[in-house]
Amino acid sequence: MPLNVAVQMDPIERINIRGDSTFAMLLEAQSRGHTLSYYTPDKLAQRGTQIFAAVRPLQVRDTAGDHFTLGDAMRTDMSTFDVVLLRQDPPFDLAYITTTHLLEIIHPKTLVVNDPAHVRNAPEKIFVMEFPDLMPPTLITRDLDEIRAFRKEHGDIVMKPLYGHGGGAVFRLTHDDLNFGSLYDMFAVTFREQWTVQKFLPEVKNGDKRIILVDGEFAGAVNRVPAADDLRSNMVRGGAAKATELTPREREICARLGPKLRERGLLFVGIDVIGGNLTEINVTSPTGIRAVKNLGGPDIAAMIWDRIEAKRK
Repeated sequence: MPLNVAVQMDPIERINIRGDSTFAMLLEAQSRGHTLSYYTPDKLAQRGTQIFAAVRPLQVRDTAGDHFTLGDAMRTDMSTFDVVLLRQDPPFDLAYITTTHLLEIIHPKTLVVNDPAHVRNAPEKIFVMEFPDLMPPTLITRDLDEIRAFRKEHGDIVMKPLYGHGGGAVFRLTHDDLNFGSLYDMFAVTFREQWTVQKFLPEVKNGDKRIILVDGEFAGAVNRVPAADDLRSNMVRGGAAKATELTPREREICARLGPKLRERGLLFVGIDVIGGNLTEINVTSPTGIRAVKNLGGPDIAAMIWDRIEAKRK
């Protein structure tokens, strides 16, 4: 049965279609005969208990530089859609959180993927703290004494913004790094929230594995290997995508997380694993499905739509 689908995303003209998971999902939806509409988060509005947006009919093509056509904007009651894809990138700020409150009003009559309430309640670097035995030693704080004590205990550490994304502002500090004080001051001025401090994992040189789960089940994986001169393995930061298989430890991690993800309506999730250690659970706008397919892996976009269609029957 054809579905009426809206996608809430960043400006479509700016995306890199070769690696964009949202675009892969849109191509798959269109190939199945679903009707697509597009809007950016700033177009959402609420009047009483009704949610509206100025949406535009969308057609997509897998052609770089000519990948979409938009029709005229139409003010539309969002509850008239069968599915809304919540796919804009972080920052996970109050603007992002506000959209989850608005979309929560229409869900689950309109299926929002991922469930907006649980996206709001499961920030990538906080939700993961529910599984401390699967993680490296991790601290969430902005307190200088706490960070000093953690650094003294673990030596080399990584500091990163609690609500950052894409490898932005991720720093390694060795046990004797004299930049610690300056970095603390910079973080304290730049970020109002706490930040994440983790024990440095030297295994990152072998890759930071992105593992994708669809409705709580393992769907595919890609190993992201950092450049020789960089700590960060994110592909937007120069990391190289490599084909990979799951280790027994990684399968254990997936089995532990799966039921929790299904309970929360988190249908499309990307987890990050370094050396058998879970570091993040990405639920806002996870990526990696085009890289998996390009390396000979499964078509995860098709898996996602199989699950969405089953939930809409």
